[in-house]
Amino acid sequence: MKLSVLMPVYNEEKWLEAVLDRVLKQTVPGISGLEIIIVDDASRDKTPQIIQKMEQKYKGKIVAVYKKINEGKGAAIRTAIEHMSGEICIIQDADLEYNPNDYPLILEPIIAGRADCVYGSRFAGGRSKRVLFFWHSVGNKFLTLLSNMFTNLNLTDMETCYKAFRSDLIKTIPLQSNRFGFEPEITAKIAKRKCRVYEVGISYSGRTYEEGKKITWFDGLQAIFLIIKYGFSTKITQK
Repeated sequence: MKLSVLMPVYNEEKWLEAVLDRVLKQTVPGISGLEIIIVDDASRDKTPQIIQKMEQKYKGKIVAVYKKINEGKGAAIRTAIEHMSGEICIIQDADLEYNPNDYPLILEPIIAGRADCVYGSRFAGGRSKRVLFFWHSVGNKFLTLLSNMFTNLNLTDMETCYKAFRSDLIKTIPLQSNRFGFEPEITAKIAKRKCRVYEVGISYSGRTYEEGKKITWFDGLQAIFLIIKYGFSTKITQK
């Protein structure tokens, strides 16, 4: 099997090179090939130059797409999906909050044929987590609870970045959200498709806003609206 790592990027010059090095050094039982589909979302720092440098370092391993207009994480993921060629895909933020060493744990249920998608939970399991914002954790747990009420799933971390999918599945799901609304949207639609969803505990090293964290209270409010919107949506398959 080949793994496609879908990496939306915006202004990550500080972390990007280290993240790419870590991802491309991963070995996962059952995975024989790996590619990174990196979508630069109109970065205004040195991110595009770093991507070009890493393309040369890892020739044939990185597929880079450069957007001229900043549209958000969800839009960048849609673009990455269009360019991927692996049988399995995983979403990877371009920072060091999420550890690629967790790939074997996250991907195993899909490789074994038990799961259609796997969520890596920051709130489950005994792996190490950096202690940061109390109200962020409350907000995340509230959004997960609200999402679970509409989807009838029992997730512990709907908002997690680490989501892995069978590629043939996610290619058939119509996605619309441009920003962080991707998380509640994809969760609602895989639930309506009655996909086999698994969840595993992962490590987590969160960032402060001074270190580059981008999600805001506005995204939390938007997530509430989108949980309700997609909870009633019937558009779950590409035409």
